[in-house]
Amino acid sequence: MSYTVNHWINGAPRVSNTGRSGNIFDPATGEKIGKVPYADKNEVNEAVIAASNAWPEWARTPPARRARVIFKFKELLESNINELAKLVTREHGKVLSDAVGSVTRGLEVVEFACGIPNLLKGEFTEEVGTGIDSFSTRQPLGVVAGITPFNFPAMVPMWMFPIAIGCGNTFILKPSEKDPSAANFVAELMKEAGCPDGVFNVIHGDKVAVDSLIQHPSIAAISFVGSTPIAQYIYTEGTAAGKRVQALGGAKNHAVIMPDADLEMVTDSLVGAAYGSAGERCMAVSVAVAVGDKVGDALIDSLKPKIQNIKVGPGTDPDSEMGPLITKEHLQKVHDYVDSGIDAGAKLVVDGRDLSLQGYENGYYFGPSLFDNVTTEMRIYKEEIFGPVLSVVRADDYETAVRMVNEHEFGNGTAIFTRDGDAAREFANNVNIGMVGVNVPIPVPVAYHSFGGWKRSMFGDHHMHGSEGVRFFTKLKTITSRWPTGIRSGIDLSFPMMS
Repeated sequence: MSYTVNHWINGAPRVSNTGRSGNIFDPATGEKIGKVPYADKNEVNEAVIAASNAWPEWARTPPARRARVIFKFKELLESNINELAKLVTREHGKVLSDAVGSVTRGLEVVEFACGIPNLLKGEFTEEVGTGIDSFSTRQPLGVVAGITPFNFPAMVPMWMFPIAIGCGNTFILKPSEKDPSAANFVAELMKEAGCPDGVFNVIHGDKVAVDSLIQHPSIAAISFVGSTPIAQYIYTEGTAAGKRVQALGGAKNHAVIMPDADLEMVTDSLVGAAYGSAGERCMAVSVAVAVGDKVGDALIDSLKPKIQNIKVGPGTDPDSEMGPLITKEHLQKVHDYVDSGIDAGAKLVVDGRDLSLQGYENGYYFGPSLFDNVTTEMRIYKEEIFGPVLSVVRADDYETAVRMVNEHEFGNGTAIFTRDGDAAREFANNVNIGMVGVNVPIPVPVAYHSFGGWKRSMFGDHHMHGSEGVRFFTKLKTITSRWPTGIRSGIDLSFPMMS
């Protein structure tokens, strides 16, 4: 049955009248299952007006009262987690267990945002000068926006809006047009939780909607997750328009495997980190750096049978371990990358190109693939594939392995597998990457720490969620005060000193 996903503006569904829309497909079958409207500048402006009208009252609402709305939303989310996960699986394709896990990670940030009264506390110092006190507060920015990717249609928005709204801002979400239903479901839960109309809005669309958000003078900040070219575009254009921007981009995450590593743990970790969600994760491990040929040979021998045994199928099948890719176009793109690796001389150990599932011949399935003897000059090493492809690179020694990690243009996440505490500590301290795992393949920080990469994986000064998220969605105000005491010091034209 086909359906239409509408905008959500001022606490209610809003039917679009632009006449522009896109199709929603089920990646498991390739069938068209719905339509989503593409907003124009006027519809974006309508959402901004609703958010602007709601902001003064919401900003004046005591933080504890705002936190109660978020806490109620948390309870509703917990009660509806399976339903939300099914929406994610239907439109994205990832297996249901993975969808539930991603929603759970979003829920953790919601839990963190429930403590917003404590997180907004400022600092106070009395008697910075005679009879003078100084204190600071963190105040909301106003109307803020989030632009989120297709691979985590529930989790990534929840990394943004609970903190933004808890801080006293109003929020406009522009989710991916490929899997938009999760955003509307979340909006309905926020409404049920008591979120005032206009505080949380959802606009669907393409580049027209994105550019309208960037250019709108009433939007104070934009948070983005997606590819590096778009992240750089949004950061450049957004900051030029006077907005605060955090824009998280692409990745090419390396895992360094030392000779003393527990090989069984390594291969189990790599299979999960490389092929979970069909590799459509910015924190997926797509490069395994084996230190020494002996390690490389053993790694390939251990990985190959485990990869070949991964069960690929529709996300709704409880036996499936890996689902389809998001679109037919992306399926072809991953296919082209594998072809380019072969042409460049890499050894394709496991080939997933010709996977076909009975009854799902039109689905966007690509089998897990494994390359050996990849070099740093190859496209499959340099570029983010965003698919179920793992490349094994061989390094003569630890120093060469670290140099590979540090010289890559992306700096999102990395990991080292070793039993040597000295090597692990040296790696963690000196590698030029934003998030580091030690015997942990996907080092996504927990909600009360902050998420973000370095180099061309991140544009902006504040990382996402945790204390950095609170800083991004607020501005610091420092107040210095003195009350009349009858003491007069006279006129002084020199620079004020607290003496």
